[in-house]
Amino acid sequence: MHDFGQWDKIRDLVDHTIDMMVNFRQSGHPGGSRSKSPLLVAATLSGAMRFDLRRPGARFADRLILVGGHAVPVVYALLAVYNEALRIRFRATGDRRFRINQPDHRVLYWEDLLDFRRRGGLSGHAEMEGKTLFLGFNTGPSGHGAPAALGEALALKMAGAEGVRVFALDGEGGLTPGVNFEVRNAAWGYGLDNLYYLVDWNDFGIDSHRVSDVVPGAPADWFQSAGFEVHGAEDGEDWEQLTSALQEMTGADSTGPAMMWAKTRKGRGYGKYDYASHGSPHSPMNCEAYWETKRPFTEKYGIEFDGFGQAAPEDAAGRRDQVRENLSRLMSLLARDEELCNYLAERLVDIGDQVPRTIPSLKVGTGKGNPWQDKRFFSPESYPADVWAKPGDRVANRHGLARWGSYVNALALSEYGRPLFIGFSADLADSTGVAGFAGDFSPELPGAGKYSRGDNPEGTLMPSVITEFANAGACVGMAAVNLAKDPFAEWDGLCGACSTYGSFSYLKYGMMRLFSQLTQDCELKLGKTLWIAGHSGPETADDSRTHFGIFSPGCTQLFPRGQVINCYPWEYNEVPVMLAAALRRDAPIVALHLTRPPIEVPDREALGIPSHFEAGRGAYVLRPFRPGRPKGGTVLVQGTLTTMNVLSLLPVLDREGPNVKLVAAVSPELFALQEESYRNSVLPHHEFMDSTFVSNQARVTMQAWCASVVSAEYSMTPDYDDRWRTGGTIDEVAEEAGITAAQILEGLRRFADHRRRRLARVGAAGAGHEESE
Repeated sequence: MHDFGQWDKIRDLVDHTIDMMVNFRQSGHPGGSRSKSPLLVAATLSGAMRFDLRRPGARFADRLILVGGHAVPVVYALLAVYNEALRIRFRATGDRRFRINQPDHRVLYWEDLLDFRRRGGLSGHAEMEGKTLFLGFNTGPSGHGAPAALGEALALKMAGAEGVRVFALDGEGGLTPGVNFEVRNAAWGYGLDNLYYLVDWNDFGIDSHRVSDVVPGAPADWFQSAGFEVHGAEDGEDWEQLTSALQEMTGADSTGPAMMWAKTRKGRGYGKYDYASHGSPHSPMNCEAYWETKRPFTEKYGIEFDGFGQAAPEDAAGRRDQVRENLSRLMSLLARDEELCNYLAERLVDIGDQVPRTIPSLKVGTGKGNPWQDKRFFSPESYPADVWAKPGDRVANRHGLARWGSYVNALALSEYGRPLFIGFSADLADSTGVAGFAGDFSPELPGAGKYSRGDNPEGTLMPSVITEFANAGACVGMAAVNLAKDPFAEWDGLCGACSTYGSFSYLKYGMMRLFSQLTQDCELKLGKTLWIAGHSGPETADDSRTHFGIFSPGCTQLFPRGQVINCYPWEYNEVPVMLAAALRRDAPIVALHLTRPPIEVPDREALGIPSHFEAGRGAYVLRPFRPGRPKGGTVLVQGTLTTMNVLSLLPVLDREGPNVKLVAAVSPELFALQEESYRNSVLPHHEFMDSTFVSNQARVTMQAWCASVVSAEYSMTPDYDDRWRTGGTIDEVAEEAGITAAQILEGLRRFADHRRRRLARVGAAGAGHEESE
């Protein structure tokens, strides 16, 4: 039986810790934090969640995704109280059962609350890093935590981590973004019997209207319609109701996801209720209303607070000292009440001991080894001949993704008994090449096939419909589940690959952005995600401008340097090379830009251009300057149709000029990672300053290859006239976009003819050029 009397005290400690934290900072979200406090205490102490505070990052602990990331004060307060109980018991007894086996920079103590929402301190929204590895992902933006929870549950299920659960905690206002609809349907479709939603139902968000004014129904309606099993507590402060609902939910023999709701009041016990309690605490610091929230605690437990009823100290140091003292007095309840401290510490140890050290059904992180450390997967020179297309084959570069995906996944299944990638696509799996991750590579290397919750739960291609946001979130959620034996030392897990039209890339960006931030700061090793911008550029001609993005794929570049590697292979054989090169690097996101139409695979030897293996270097010379002739400058070439058209001009350029150097610019990030001697052999600085570019994307997406405003003026891109293109056949669209072979030749001549005036405008940066060799 649970000791609900002790739970009352623990909840009081959590509640008042929240109050002190936000009162001092004068920022934060007390209302939703207060209303979630009983539900979170019940979930963590009832045994519904298995976690071990002594081992942050334990690979088989249940995951908590605080979808309503603004309510992170309740998590900080909970951790502060729980860790203090363990600290007190360890100091008192020396018993190693109570020892937190991690350095202090991974443990949140009450002293850390003084730096809430301050630089270098605890974040204003939920982040999985440092002292908060109890959290499973970075959350806070509307609904973004939901698809991360989906991905983490899926990763655990597909990895065979039986019994490890994911809990997604949110309020009903946070359930209104469309991605939640995507996630609920996908969770049922994937049969995620390890995904549990906890819903704090209080009928208010940020603004003054009730949620029920604009959203019909109740949690049961929203989730049952998506196939969830639903449980609830009419009184969200009643321990009996909460534990009963939690036990029914987690104890059910279910084949799909489940949820429980708890009816609460936003701002419960805070004296500031409903929408008014959402965004800010009582103000100013130590105002009368704030002290009134402390009176019940003082009367109940006999603990008085420094400065009670008085205004805050005038100086910053004085305010900080006072809050530190009052937090210390608040936590002293654990030291004074030995029975309470013993109960809480023992309960946390008991729950922690339930987190398994091994799982017999596990397929990832086992004695078979770690395929991510196996060089065969990322050494294209050793790939079998069947990976490659032959010169003269007419095939789209997207099929290069499919063939590579079938090879690496089938090899991983054969050698390690598990795949590397799980594929997701917005009803475009075959069209964009993602289906390859489920396909057979050969009779000797079969694939796992398409996933089916009933018939093929081992499948590696998820049955996604048009769930753009959820697919991206599932990918990055999977990459946040590290099942290596030492997740601080190496990564082992499942990665996701998601695709859509390049023009819809922005639908993926939100989750990729959060994942990028997570990988920057989290001490746990995390995986990668493969973001496929399929059907990019005007090559997607007949679908017209609604579908062939030339601007929107640029959002794949909106990350700090080192966080993403963009790959723009122009033909089939460059795809496996560039994927291998990018995945060998540390960047957590690999953005692969592909086009739809088939083109003829070039006979590189006959054309006198380097092997496709050079694409792994990010840039390579297609045509050097011809000696003995005046130089016209360097042209950087990117994109399928554009590169193909430029190469068709080689005989003309050799015969009559202009004498321009042509460089295949296929990945600025991979090129930047090459040794300096190679970079200088391909694109020395003085040649870069004397360059322009040709691309099937917009000018702005070529910023890494743009040396100056002068370079941009001579560029040849589909937005040359700052207008959206229309549509039609490929030939028609290419002509309208100004990227036919004839139009490019005209542009090259203009670029070369204007060389002197260009360099004069560039100025001293153009010094060092010579007219001829």
